[in-house]
Amino acid sequence: MTALRSAPAPVKRPPGPGSLTKTQRRLGRDWRLAVLFLAPTAVLVGVLVLLPIIRSAITSTTERHGADSVFVGLDNYLALVSDDQFRTGVVNSFVFTAYAEIFKVVLGLAAALLLHNLARGKALLTGLLLVPWVVPTVVTAFSWRSLLDPIFGSVNTLLTASGIGPLLAEVHLVDSWPAGWLSDASLAMPSVILVNVWKGVPFFTVCFLAGLKAIPADQYEAATIDGASARQRFTHVTLPGLRHVITVTVTLSSIWTFNNFDLIWLLTQGGPGDVTAPYVLVAYSKAILQLQYGAGAAVTLVMLPVIAALVFFLVRLLREDRGTGPARPPGTIRKALPWSIAAVFTVLLAWAAPDIFWKAAVILAVILVIAWAVGRVVAGRRRTSSGVSGLGLAALLAFVLGPMYWIAVTAFKTEGQVVARTGDLWPAPWSLEQFTALFANQPFGRWYLNTLLVSAASTVVALVCAVLAGYALARLRFRGAQGFTVTVLLTYVMPGALLFIPLYQLLIGARLTDSLWSLVVTYPTFTIPFATWLLAGYFSSIPAELEEAALVDGCSRVQAFGRVVLPLAKPGLLAVALFTLTNAWNEFLFAFVFITKDEYKTLPVGMQSMIAGDVVPQGQLAAASLLVSIPVVVMYAFGQRFLTEGLTAGAVKG
Repeated sequence: MTALRSAPAPVKRPPGPGSLTKTQRRLGRDWRLAVLFLAPTAVLVGVLVLLPIIRSAITSTTERHGADSVFVGLDNYLALVSDDQFRTGVVNSFVFTAYAEIFKVVLGLAAALLLHNLARGKALLTGLLLVPWVVPTVVTAFSWRSLLDPIFGSVNTLLTASGIGPLLAEVHLVDSWPAGWLSDASLAMPSVILVNVWKGVPFFTVCFLAGLKAIPADQYEAATIDGASARQRFTHVTLPGLRHVITVTVTLSSIWTFNNFDLIWLLTQGGPGDVTAPYVLVAYSKAILQLQYGAGAAVTLVMLPVIAALVFFLVRLLREDRGTGPARPPGTIRKALPWSIAAVFTVLLAWAAPDIFWKAAVILAVILVIAWAVGRVVAGRRRTSSGVSGLGLAALLAFVLGPMYWIAVTAFKTEGQVVARTGDLWPAPWSLEQFTALFANQPFGRWYLNTLLVSAASTVVALVCAVLAGYALARLRFRGAQGFTVTVLLTYVMPGALLFIPLYQLLIGARLTDSLWSLVVTYPTFTIPFATWLLAGYFSSIPAELEEAALVDGCSRVQAFGRVVLPLAKPGLLAVALFTLTNAWNEFLFAFVFITKDEYKTLPVGMQSMIAGDVVPQGQLAAASLLVSIPVVVMYAFGQRFLTEGLTAGAVKG
């Protein structure tokens, strides 16, 4: 007797090409849902980024005469040709960016290789290396300003005691000893570059670690079997495997560094003279200090082609790696092109800052020789490799954590110890005097609360918008997806220097300046685009088959998104939350321009206002720096694993 079989239940499948309506064939299968998911991001990006850029372009053709703005055409742009301050600012930005990126790549790659080969303690050391990157810029500037003080700073003290300082003077790396690192015109720019490198190396290290993790181990095994040496494995396996990561990381970091304002302002305010003043500071001076909005807008817009070229290069790279970009040039041209670019780049550096060029070349050569020697020992001598790696990591940690240790011990000194400059390495006795004075003499509690509110609000807005937009760009099929992705990337790398002038005018018109709403409204300009871009990459890394299985089981697209995709995207969501919260917590330029009243200041601007001329309350600033840094460091300590996973599957892999 044959058993009766019931007919299979109907299966819900995604509509095929033949079942699409005319509108769906023209606009894409998922255009309705795409409009719904992309609307919040499109509105915010359009209102807060694209429209301000258009307004900035219009403003750049005007000149302020009293209370009126008069149309002057291209006069503001033509005036820049003969503007010495502008030319100096552009050269300074180029020099600052070029040298900072070179040293960040070298040190970041060396740190990543040391950590990648570490058997135990990798997570702890990676977390410690992240500290300079996550602490607010105002903390970075304060600590290094104090350490580089020519008379009382610990840097000169240590270099003198070790004999290195006088040696630097003998070989003419510094003009005299003790060195005036931030006050000497020949040393101010190298010192600012050093601080930027200190703050940026952790980001490069984390990105390179994520890239090393993605290189298949069988490639190294095959190279070893073929008899490749350690140098050959590095040249033919590691570097090609990191090509995409290095290019994306350097491009993004170059855009950030080229448009840096807060670090330079807090360290030197562009001085001495204009030797460290970037073009962003020139724009700020013209637009905010001199109230010449047209001239300031012209300074930022004239640099837009440089940013656009970097963005075009980045988009082209990402499209090539996805297989959608144009064909690559022939092999010979492809091999010769990097060397040609490097040669032109070297000539430009030598021309722009000849006094820095040879000094940087010497220091870079020393670093490379040390890295090569360490690499040879680690690869060839197993008995001593762990000891040499330990020494390398110890030196790296001393460089990374030294300023933070100085802040910690200074925060617990009495005012007498701070003034007398005693107990640099250990307070005697330990005291809470600076914390008590901080809350008694400054509205620090109000600044802290303001920062918490603004950071939390902007993070929630960014996360909600980015989740919806990132999913739409990664999964939904609709016309214009590629164009929207490029627009998001463009707005992500758009410098705050280009936006703060039109946003300032917009806030004045809406009477939102000197309020927390001015920050809540404007912070999405730099949080949403980044969060959207990273999550789009992360959603793309989740196997589409899982979502299709949910659709086959009867889920709608929204249900599959909520029940399948979002739970799998937790590492990406946490990485985005960490990034956006940290960026909002550390943001200085918008808060500095839009807020002037003490009761609405955030922590970075409030701490900067504690310095009155030459009067620097070092103890209170150290206590404030410690309290500002602890929450972010703790968050990254618990979330660094998700951060690395998010980078691996999201931004780093494109």
